[in-house]
Order: sequence, then C-alpha cells, then structure tokens
Amino acid sequence: MNKGVSESLSFVAELRAAIHPNDKVEVLACPPFVALSAAKYALAGSAIKLGAQNCHPEAKGAFTGEVSVSMLPELVEYVILGHSERRAIFGEKDDFINKKVHAVLAAGLKPILCVGETLAENEAGQTEAVLERQIKAGLQGVSAEQIAKVVIAYEPVWAIGTGRAATSADAQNRCAFIRGELRKLYGALADEVRIQYGGSVTAANAKEILSQPDIDGALVGGASLKTADFKAIVEAA
Repeated sequence: MNKGVSESLSFVAELRAAIHPNDKVEVLACPPFVALSAAKYALAGSAIKLGAQNCHPEAKGAFTGEVSVSMLPELVEYVILGHSERRAIFGEKDDFINKKVHAVLAAGLKPILCVGETLAENEAGQTEAVLERQIKAGLQGVSAEQIAKVVIAYEPVWAIGTGRAATSADAQNRCAFIRGELRKLYGALADEVRIQYGGSVTAANAKEILSQPDIDGALVGGASLKTADFKAIVEAA
C-alpha cells in the first residue's frame, strides 16, 4: 500500500527510463489499484508489464470496495494472489485463494500464487507441510494445460519486510521442494512453472538468490520502491 496516482506516475517514469528488459528478463510492476490505469498509459510501448496486487473472484456483485477479476484484463497481465498479508491480516484461506486462481485463469490472466510459512511454523519444522498444503489447495482443479500460466512465489512470512532474508541455500531448498510438489501433480510440466523467491530481496543479495537453479525470479517488496535498488535487482537477474 504505497504511492498514490501522481507518485506512481513519477515512479513509473523513473522505471521506464532506468530499466530496459530484454528477452532474458521479464519485469513486472504492481501499483495500487487506483494507479493501474494511469500506469498502463505511462508504460505504453515499454517492455515493463503490469500486474495487480489482488482481486476478488466474482465478476461483479454486492462486494463494496472490492475489485473484481473482470475489471482487470484491460489493465494487467498478472495478478498476485494469496500474499502472506492477505492471508494473515485479511484472513484469506486456501479455498478462497483457489477460487481467485481459477477466476484469474478464466479471465486470461496469469496468477502469481504466493505460498510460505510463518516464523512459528518454520521453527516447529512445519515448513514443508505448510507448503504442500498451500500448493495442493491453491492449485486444486488447475489443469495441466493451465499450469504453465501459473507463477508460484515462495515468500517465508518471517522474511517479509523484516530485512531478514532466507539464505540462498534455504530459499533454493524450499523452491526445489515446491517444484517437487508440482512434479507430483503435473509431471514434467513442473519444469515450465516459474518459481520466485520473495522476502527481503535486495540489491545486495539478489544475484546470489537468483543464481539458484530452482529460483526463476524475485517477488520484490520494499526494494522495489527505490528505482536504483530495483534496477540493480533486474540487472542481477
């Protein structure tokens, strides 16, 4: 929840001037809903793509204050779903997030499904059980034809906004576990699924994290609010 319309426009202009994605790196910006339309026009002709931070699964109806998935295809290509803050603060459960995944896919958009354990779950040795549950429930009913359009973002809750990132080895192990779970569900198609790491990714640690074999990208939080830092992360990728 950062940057209003004018701030977002200024920031997008900075990004467009500083970052020039090539065919090896895809760059996605996810402004607040109020700034999406303005950002789309500001990025017209740019290789930087747009995503939404969330959506409601219903196309329309009595859900005052929500943004439906049907409102987004004119604006974005991706939608972030199941972010730890949506789960922890707003009480979103796996089955509700699964409805969003299906709605996003049906709308022709690409879901970024976030999964990850809390500090208590991590310390209790429950990380893999949590990831298995969130993967299976979040992807319930997603077909083999659809899975290549899904991005999985591993974000350990204890590492988000704390400055405490998982070690590159731990991040790799968790992302490899996620790919193993995908392989159980989808076979060799698991290798086509992009798996990101999110959780205090910075300009300083991005290269080491992104060099891991099962980490295909980064879901960047605080560091994405500073053009120079975000540019360095893109260059590391």
